[in-house]
Amino acid sequence: MAQLYFYYSTMNAGKSTHLLQSSYNYRERGLHTVLFTASIDDRFAKGKVASRLGINAEAELFDQDSNIFDQISTINHLKKVDCVLIDEAQFLSTEQVKQLTDIVDLLKIPVLAYGIRTDFLGQTFSGSAALLAWADKLVELKTICHCGKKANFVVRRDQNGDVVTGGEQIEVGGNERYESLCRSHFKALVWQ
Repeated sequence: MAQLYFYYSTMNAGKSTHLLQSSYNYRERGLHTVLFTASIDDRFAKGKVASRLGINAEAELFDQDSNIFDQISTINHLKKVDCVLIDEAQFLSTEQVKQLTDIVDLLKIPVLAYGIRTDFLGQTFSGSAALLAWADKLVELKTICHCGKKANFVVRRDQNGDVVTGGEQIEVGGNERYESLCRSHFKALVWQ
C-alpha cells in the first residue's frame, strides 16, 4: 500500500544520506526510483542529491512552478515508478504537497519526502507544514545539540558568526551558515 512519508529533522541529521540509502534499497531489488531536489539548493551541484558523507545521485529539479504529479505521471507512463523520493521537501509549496498525495492515492506510488521542519526563527516552512498535516507517516530523524540534548531547531549565523534574527525565510547554506540546537539554546539566542 502506497503512503506519503515525511522524514524531518534539523540540519546534520542525515536526511540526504537516508534518502540515498532508501533509493539504493529499491534499486538493488530492480525497482525504479525517481529523486527530486529543490532547484534553489546548489550547494553541491544542481540536479543532485548529495550527502555530507560523500555519496550522491542524480535528481529531477523542482521549483515553485513544478507540477510533480504531472512529471511522475509522464515518467511512470514510460517506465513504472516504484518510489518517489523528495529532498529539501521544506521548499515544496502547499499545492505540490497535494500533488504528492495524488501520486500516492491515484498512482499508488509511495513518496518519501525529507526536509527541515522549521526555519532559523522557529517558524514552519509551508511545505513542512503541509507534510506534517497530510503525510501518512511522520518520522523524526534526530541529531544533537552541542550540549548533548536532541536538536530541534537551527540558527542562522552571519559571516562573523553572529546569530541572525531577521531576514528572508529561505537562504540556502550549510554548516558555515546554520547550526542545529536544542530548544533551550535556540531560545537563548533567538527568542531573547
